[in-house]
Amino acid sequence: MQTELTQIFVLLGTVFALLVWGRIRYDLVAFGALIIAATLGLVPTEDVFSGFGHSAVAIIALVLIVSRGLSSSGAVELIADRLIDPERPLPLHIAAVAALAAGLSAIINNVAALALLMPLDLEAAKKAKRAAGQTLMPLSFATILGGMITLIGTPPNIVISEYRQGALGEPFRMFDFAPVGIAVAIAGIAFVSLVGWRLLPSRTSLLDTEREISKGRYVAELRIAEQAVKDGMVVGDLYPKANDADVHILGLIRRGKRIRGLAHREELRAGDFLVVEGDPKAIEAFMGQAGLDFAGSEKHEGGVVAPGLTLSEAIVPDGARIAGLTARSLNLLQRHSVTLLGVARGGKSFQDRVRLLPIRAGDVLLLLGPPDRVAAATEWLGVLSLEGRQTEVIQRSKAGLSIGVFMVAVALAVFEVIPLSVALSGAVIAYVVLGLVGAREVYTSVEWKVIVLLASLIPLAEAFEHFGGADLIANQIVSLSEGYPAWVSLVALMVVTMTLSDFLNNVATTLIAAPISMSIASATGTNPDTYLMTVAVAASCAFLTPIGHKNNTLILGPGGYRFGDYWRMGLPLEAIVVCVAVPTILVVWPL
Repeated sequence: MQTELTQIFVLLGTVFALLVWGRIRYDLVAFGALIIAATLGLVPTEDVFSGFGHSAVAIIALVLIVSRGLSSSGAVELIADRLIDPERPLPLHIAAVAALAAGLSAIINNVAALALLMPLDLEAAKKAKRAAGQTLMPLSFATILGGMITLIGTPPNIVISEYRQGALGEPFRMFDFAPVGIAVAIAGIAFVSLVGWRLLPSRTSLLDTEREISKGRYVAELRIAEQAVKDGMVVGDLYPKANDADVHILGLIRRGKRIRGLAHREELRAGDFLVVEGDPKAIEAFMGQAGLDFAGSEKHEGGVVAPGLTLSEAIVPDGARIAGLTARSLNLLQRHSVTLLGVARGGKSFQDRVRLLPIRAGDVLLLLGPPDRVAAATEWLGVLSLEGRQTEVIQRSKAGLSIGVFMVAVALAVFEVIPLSVALSGAVIAYVVLGLVGAREVYTSVEWKVIVLLASLIPLAEAFEHFGGADLIANQIVSLSEGYPAWVSLVALMVVTMTLSDFLNNVATTLIAAPISMSIASATGTNPDTYLMTVAVAASCAFLTPIGHKNNTLILGPGGYRFGDYWRMGLPLEAIVVCVAVPTILVVWPL
């Protein structure tokens, strides 16, 4: 037993070192360690792949797919548009965005919440003419704090809940985390809004500058749909929405001809085309806000609300098939079900219709369609796709429906009508049937590296507990805190777990800390839930580095941050979490 214990400590120590080093993908590190453990006999052969069938793995994957469905419906954008105001004083702006981020992270995965809100916050910073770095870190930290509120907000809560089911026979319920999570989130949001942002450098992001230089402004045509036209509505009525989206309306096309002169006074008719200029995200936002379709939408099943449509940007090199030709002459729409929505030509205007415009080498094309069709069309046209320049088309008309489906799934799980995994599975099926998530997005929405990491570490964590590793560390903590009040061991566990989480993936931290917490409870004869809840909170608190949580990594470039910037706001925030969480846990989950 002693030999096996030494081997598991060496193996896990090596895994942690490689994860901190970060040069090898963390899923490969974990899977490689699992295979080595099986070879050494630390993990029984029949249990090597047991982690892939673990309910925690399934729930995390389902949460990611549901998050994709909610974002595709525009439900988040609908709420954010009403709460984000660039004109607010900075502390109030941070408070509003942080509260929205925390609330959103409680119901969808916190990484997805940041991905949805970060572009909106960047746009608000641009309009307010301030450095994005003043608000992005408070936003990231708020999403991490909000994830602590519910079972599905963050992977550590899911892992702890499933661990409790295996250890005590019953998992934590959806809102068991709420009393502690809400208290910590309120304290954390108050800190980042009032004090935290003042500790950050007002450094301008180099990425912002590069983006301004490289970002194209496209001339595009948008079709006036039947439902978008109201009696007496003229082109000028759309100017406020165009200004909000940062889109310039250039003119109106009727029966294939541009209307000259005072086009803004022209009454809109179904089937007319608006000629607009803007970047892809702005055009997509304006299209959704004004209820417009795109040229050729009838060729796409479901029109502008077809599932899985994206706007992709591609540059035309010399010798491309489309060079010197038009989209119509190539029958692009009929051949590939891909629409040439816009063209950027070095900031120059042109008079031809977009589909009738002879394309030149150096033009940048804005192509719309399902990702696989766009990829095929890009290769066929001989153009070069611009990496990372894709914009999802949001199905805003289904926002209410997506929220309703999600609330029904949550209610069924909360009232224990069906298990959470079954309820989320039903929501995924409903989203696919409703067209909110395409068959392809069901798989692309899942972050498979995290799934492999979790599934690989579950058998390793079980081996760590089986061979006495958890008991050994737990006894050390109990011994060091002997003679002190019982809450001292709680603080020690929280600080150790927080420190690990600042450098390791929070799932890995949770899987190792959970059995240690159970062993401490067993050694002291106290309530195991007190220690399990401590691990759930601490494993989510990765505020000192950009590598501890994916959200911190996502804001590194856009915020213009450096590695050492995180501890400025993160260290006092972690101290606040300890001071708020420990007393709250002792009240709600007494020893």
